[in-house]
Amino acid sequence: MAVLWTAHRFAGGVLALDAANTVVLRGDPRGFDRFAEPIEIARFAEAAGRFRREELGNRRLSVADPEAVRPLVLEIREATDSLFRGAVQKGRYGGGALPRLLRACAAGLEGHDDLGLGERPFGDPATPLAFEAALAVSALSLLSTGTTARLRICPNCNWLFLDRSRNSSRLWCDMAVCGNRQKARRHYRRRLAAQEGLADA
Repeated sequence: MAVLWTAHRFAGGVLALDAANTVVLRGDPRGFDRFAEPIEIARFAEAAGRFRREELGNRRLSVADPEAVRPLVLEIREATDSLFRGAVQKGRYGGGALPRLLRACAAGLEGHDDLGLGERPFGDPATPLAFEAALAVSALSLLSTGTTARLRICPNCNWLFLDRSRNSSRLWCDMAVCGNRQKARRHYRRRLAAQEGLADA
């Protein structure tokens, strides 16, 4: 079944975190991988061109052969998740996670000499950029000073996201989805407790 790549699927704040979040319920036996079908990588890249337009500097993404590029995309994705999830949980980069990410990103950038510098790291928007290269650039951008301190893990869905709020107080990856689900759960628990209290009276 095709994935509906809506705005909510891009709640991570940057392309690399959005890709990391394509594993749903990570660490849970009920979890699953939205990139299990290689064609979804191409469909995700196309949607990212819309939802990550500002980050990409209006550069479109291309996936020439989803099946061929899938192992590299998954390695960049998993290395990104491992490094930054560990940084949020432990407050530091642990073990071999950083070298793993750097190796994966180097492989993603191999042969792509059409990238930019400074304010336009994804290069010239006139031509499409290979998805794996864009993923590598996005992941490496998270290593910049101060960014790691703004990384969060959503307590509802376990997704990684970048907290860009003014006072760094954002709790949910998406208030309209995860925030509302948590509010509904709290409301349900309060009603249940109230009903049980009446029953005991």
